[in-house]
Amino acid sequence: MSNSPQNDVPITKVVLLLFAGLLTFGFAPIMVRFATDVEPLALAAMRTGFSALLLLPFWLPKRMSLQKLKGLGVKNYLLVAAGISLGLHFTLWIASLHYTSVASASVLVTIHPVMLIVAESVFFKSKFRPIVWLGVVIAFSGSVLLGLADDTQMNQFPQAVLGNTLAFSSAVIFVVYFMLGRKIRQHTEWIDYVFYVYTYAAITCVILTVLWVGGIPAITTISILVGLGLAIGPTILGHGAMNYAVKYISPTLLSTLVLSEAVVAAIAAFFIFGEVPSGFSIVAMLIIVFGVTLTWMKRMSRPT
Repeated sequence: MSNSPQNDVPITKVVLLLFAGLLTFGFAPIMVRFATDVEPLALAAMRTGFSALLLLPFWLPKRMSLQKLKGLGVKNYLLVAAGISLGLHFTLWIASLHYTSVASASVLVTIHPVMLIVAESVFFKSKFRPIVWLGVVIAFSGSVLLGLADDTQMNQFPQAVLGNTLAFSSAVIFVVYFMLGRKIRQHTEWIDYVFYVYTYAAITCVILTVLWVGGIPAITTISILVGLGLAIGPTILGHGAMNYAVKYISPTLLSTLVLSEAVVAAIAAFFIFGEVPSGFSIVAMLIIVFGVTLTWMKRMSRPT
């Protein structure tokens, strides 16, 4: 009998947290759109920095030092790597919204489930059914079509290709972050993991901001409000729910749920900003969603 943590899943708690958390993801790009005059690195720094500060009162009473975590099998360099990955993921994704539509950025950044399948196959020698690989091919083809579709809407988003590339790169970095989280969370409590990771992510973004801008960029009231909103909603509640659940649920299966972000974001962008995807773009998005949905049929093939 397996002793994996998946056997003792607090199902009700996981489902409720995921439901609330995933709803917040869809409004993240909407909030970012209200602060597109702010340097993406600076907004990412505020998002992660506010997250760490808000969690500080909850972390202090039961905090575990890095030395104690090391004794439990958590290497500090893994926490640092996870923090850097998260900081880069936020930065690239926020930057993508400066150049492409909310719908395109949201769909492309949530394509990471198919990337996780490839990563699990290459690094962990996991085996998947042929239908899963079919989903990988379909989803990737859809992302290519989406890039071509947005390229035809040059009047609305002149640099859509750049934005789509940034969103896709953000998804790649998220895979690294998620796989690191899967490893670390087997040996640590949620609060210790997220506090250290958000802190390292904030430090990463601050350093990169200073180097990129050449100093401290201008900070507006709206950017502070957006940074705080991103910290409370998508980061602490959204990513926090994912980080909690990843201890019990397969990262590949869990990440597929993030597709809800694209749906909520596209609908919200239509009503708030009047962003109407072209017919070609809608077809491409549906292809991506269909391809990633096939990963729900993922079941580990039993070795013969």
